[in-house]
Amino acid sequence: MSSLLDEVRRFEKECFFDLGHPLLNRIAESFVKAAGVGAIQAVSREAYFTAIEGSGLDSNGVPPELSASSDSKKRHRFPDLKGETNRKSLEALVKSTGKESLQWGLAAGMYSGLTYGLREARGAHDWKNSAVAGAITGMALALTTDDVSHEQVVQCAITGAAISTAANLLTAGIF
Repeated sequence: MSSLLDEVRRFEKECFFDLGHPLLNRIAESFVKAAGVGAIQAVSREAYFTAIEGSGLDSNGVPPELSASSDSKKRHRFPDLKGETNRKSLEALVKSTGKESLQWGLAAGMYSGLTYGLREARGAHDWKNSAVAGAITGMALALTTDDVSHEQVVQCAITGAAISTAANLLTAGIF
């Protein structure tokens, strides 16, 4: 019988899918893994805000009568979660979690596919591929928000490039 650690190691090395091409396999795996993380994050966030709301405190641990902004908590919550019945609340939770999972999965799949494609096209895997893939993915994510502005697109592109470049440099052992 293998240990849990052996199972996790095997999970990281094996492919979930065999779609006939390494690029497609990589995109699909990245999508599935990140979508799962997105779902866990979305449900955890809702559980946190539900617990805070039930305690009568705001997200900073301050009673609502002393809090300057009661709207900041609602801004981070799932819209429409307060349905008339538990069924409507559950439906809203599932819908919002699915949307967030899809966004996380698309971002991861896009980034993974771009880095793979750039590596194949350039013949090198370096920080430049990560920077370009991060910038394009950041721009795409910015375009999925409501009321997107030119500044938001540029900021997300810069942030995506910076984070992915830093991650590449840190995993390469440069620092």
